[in-house]
Amino acid sequence: MENSRRKFIKQTAVASAGVYLGSLGFSAKSYGRILGANDRVRVAAVGFSDRFKQTLLPCFLNHNKELNFDMVAVSDLWKLRREEGQAYLKEKTGNDIKAFRNNDELYQMKDLDAVIVSTADFQHALHAIEGVKANCDVYCEKPFAETMDDNKAAFKAIKASDRIVQIGSQRRSGSNYMAAEKFIKEGKFGDITMVELTWNVNQPGRWRRPDLVAKCKEEDTDWKRFLMNRPYEAWDPRKYLEYRLFWPYSSGMPGQWMSHQIDTVHWFTNLQHPRSVVANGGIYQWKDGRRNWDTTTAVFDYGPQDDLTKGFQVTFGSRMHNGDERPAEIYYANGGELNLITNKVSPLGGLSERHASAMGMKPNLLPELNLTEKVEKVVASANTGADPLTSGHVRNWMECIRSRKQPNAPVEAGYYHSIANIMTNAAVRTGAKATFDVKTQEVIANGKVFKY
Repeated sequence: MENSRRKFIKQTAVASAGVYLGSLGFSAKSYGRILGANDRVRVAAVGFSDRFKQTLLPCFLNHNKELNFDMVAVSDLWKLRREEGQAYLKEKTGNDIKAFRNNDELYQMKDLDAVIVSTADFQHALHAIEGVKANCDVYCEKPFAETMDDNKAAFKAIKASDRIVQIGSQRRSGSNYMAAEKFIKEGKFGDITMVELTWNVNQPGRWRRPDLVAKCKEEDTDWKRFLMNRPYEAWDPRKYLEYRLFWPYSSGMPGQWMSHQIDTVHWFTNLQHPRSVVANGGIYQWKDGRRNWDTTTAVFDYGPQDDLTKGFQVTFGSRMHNGDERPAEIYYANGGELNLITNKVSPLGGLSERHASAMGMKPNLLPELNLTEKVEKVVASANTGADPLTSGHVRNWMECIRSRKQPNAPVEAGYYHSIANIMTNAAVRTGAKATFDVKTQEVIANGKVFKY
């Protein structure tokens, strides 16, 4: 009788609180998660990709036991990867992992709380929409979107939900990047006058998967479902597995690399997008049938935004035929530079006494200082393991699922880096200067809205 009485009181309290919080805009599921803060959070992998297996999963496993999260399912269109994913996740977690042929089947699963989206670049935004509409929190790999149609649709769907969505812009969880943001926003750096971004490799096999391509058969996957809203093309296992080399399934360098680096510009300055972008480059070295360039130089104009704001320029350079993969981000001011390779602020290049006095001006030299003692280096290769930057970013998402606070890289971060990404791709594809129509939220090139 006593147990029954306690159960009745608890159920009445839950029901009453549910009605009250429902009036505040909480769904039953989100309220249940607040009520059961110690309950297990059940997570599925959407796409058993190299990125998920080699980086995101190890990062998740760094924290899941402490925070009471569990991996319970995998969805992948390709039979081989679906079965591999099921077996691998069972080995790593000890759980009986459910495997699904597609996301429609996955989201019929009961008690699924969250998903990690690590699929083809062009699918990220669309898979994020599916996740939030299924009432799941989402960790969504970048680039967030490769077209403005997808970008706007995903932004709208996420903002209309109460889901926690973390964009995979892991610099936002790095202590050195946080210190750089604070230093700039406190006015200690002065006006940004230029930003140089570079990302160079010498890897003929980067984004190639010849061994997997040989194994991939159309009858073992769902090509039509893979294409989603992209124009139909005949089956091609290279486009399925090496999509980063083929527009419109990926923009290549802009989406994969530049989207990380341009995000720091938006973050440090509170700017949302460039005014214009021009780009040049081509396929100079690796003539293997790819569509996306192996050499890119893009130039971004950020202002002036108004009479009080001094504008600046950003350059992005990337080559795939020479380089040691040390992504560089250097911010310049009249007084020196902020270098996120060395993690230092320095007076290098600042206005010296000699040149200032010649113009009747005072010298302007920044101090020499370290941004932080500890630096979370950007680990760029595919086989990264549980690198500290991404590990902290995944943990932030998991903690925000518990607290229902906004994560370090909310959907706005993805929306804004996608605008810059799409503008760059428009310049690449059309050879014209790309601009952004703020009123319509469209990218314009050659006087037309850029779609593909």
